[in-house]
Amino acid sequence: MKKLRGGIVGYGFIMEKGHAAGYKRRAQDLQDVDVSAIADISPERRAVAQAQWPAARIYDDYRALLAAEAGRLDFVDVATPPSDHAEIANAAFERGLHVLCEKPLAASIDDARGMLRNAVRAERVLYPCHNYKHAPVIKAVRAVLESGRIGKVHLVTLQTFRNTHAKGVTGWRPDWRRERRYSGGGIAMDHGSHTFYLAFEWLRSYPIAITARTATLGAFDTEDDFSCSLRFPTGVATAHLSWNAGVRKVMYTVHGERGAVRVEDDDIEVALQERAPDGSTGWSFERQAISSDWMDSSHVTWFNSLFDDFKGAIARGEFVGREAEESFLCVQLIATAYASAREGSRELPLGGLTALGGDDLHDRIVMKDVSHA
Repeated sequence: MKKLRGGIVGYGFIMEKGHAAGYKRRAQDLQDVDVSAIADISPERRAVAQAQWPAARIYDDYRALLAAEAGRLDFVDVATPPSDHAEIANAAFERGLHVLCEKPLAASIDDARGMLRNAVRAERVLYPCHNYKHAPVIKAVRAVLESGRIGKVHLVTLQTFRNTHAKGVTGWRPDWRRERRYSGGGIAMDHGSHTFYLAFEWLRSYPIAITARTATLGAFDTEDDFSCSLRFPTGVATAHLSWNAGVRKVMYTVHGERGAVRVEDDDIEVALQERAPDGSTGWSFERQAISSDWMDSSHVTWFNSLFDDFKGAIARGEFVGREAEESFLCVQLIATAYASAREGSRELPLGGLTALGGDDLHDRIVMKDVSHA
C-alpha cells in the first residue's frame, strides 16, 4: 500500500501528544504516512504545529485546508471538539478523503448517522479512534475470552475514575469539555464510547435497553458523574464514570460461567473455578502486570495499532465497517442515557439491534432510524 498523505484538523493535546507523535514515529520507522497539512483556529496552536512540523502547510481552519490541499491528501485526522466532527468529516468526504475521527463520533445521533451515510455515498472510509481496544492489557483480556477459559460472559462492570476533566490546551478554551456547546455533554460524552464499545465486545452483542443517572457538582452545564445499567441479549453491563474521583484509574470486571477477569489499570487477574477429584470446587488466580501506560492520557503507545486498522479498512474499501457502526451505537447510547436521566432514570429501549455478526446491522444503522432518545 502506498504512503498515505494526511492532513490534521485540530492541533490540541490529544493530537499533539497522541496522534501527531504517533505519525512522527511511523514516518521514521515504517515510512507509510506523511503529514503535510495542519489546520487549527488558534494562532497559538498553529505556531506550535509549525514549530513541530516545519515542512507542513499550516491553515487557519479546515475549510482553507481542504480547499488548498485538493488532490494532495488521502485522509484527514479530525481531533476537534465533538460539536464540529460531523461538519468537518462531511466536508472531507465531499473532497474524496478518508476520515480518521476522534471519539465520540459526533455530538448527536442525527450527525453521527449522517457521517456514516456520507461515507458510504463518497466511498471513503470513516474510522473512529476507539483506542482503548488497543491497550495491551485489553488485548490480554481479549485473548483470555477467546480462549474460552472463563466460559460465556454474562456480566461486565466498567468504572472510569478521574479527579478532573481532561484539560484542553491553553491556546484555546482549556475547559471546553465543561461547555455543552462544544462538547455535547460531560463525562458520558467524553468517556462513554470507551465504556460501551468494550461492553459490546465482551458481551458479544449490543444492548437492548439502558437506564442512567447523571449528576453535576460544579457550576457547569455538563455532568461530571454518570452511572448506567445496560441490558444485553447476552447479559448485563453496569458502568460508573466520574470526574470527581480521588484517583485516576480504570477498573473493569468480566464474568463468565467458569471464572472472571479483573483489570485495574495495568494489572490483570484471571480467576478460574477448579473442580477437585472429590467433587468440591475451588479457585485458582493468575495475576500479571501488563504495561499499558494508562497514566499517559495521550495514549500515544496505542496509536500505531489503531492506525494499522485504519490503513486496513482503506485497503479493503471498508467505508463503514464494524468500528464505524459501533461508533454510531455509542452516540446513540449516550443520547439515550441522557434521555433516561432526564426522565428520572427510566429504562429506555435501544432499537432491538442484533448480536455481533448480524448481517443487517449496517442497514439498521445507516438506512433506518433506530433512535428512541
